[in-house]
Amino acid sequence: MERNVWRTSTRSGSNGQCVEVRDRGTAIDVRDSKAPAAGTLGFSPAAWDTFVSGIKTAGTRA
Repeated sequence: MERNVWRTSTRSGSNGQCVEVRDRGTAIDVRDSKAPAAGTLGFSPAAWDTFVSGIKTAGTRA
């Protein structure tokens, strides 16, 4: 993931209901794409990696 650039998932639909993610190196930020000024959630890189890994694992069991 490119640093300090907001990205939307390639799996997001065209309905505009998605989240955006930004890697700042020391933290991963997540925000609502419909309300970017409403604030962000911040995660440590380790916590984000655990979250993403869990989603991928859950997806293979579905």
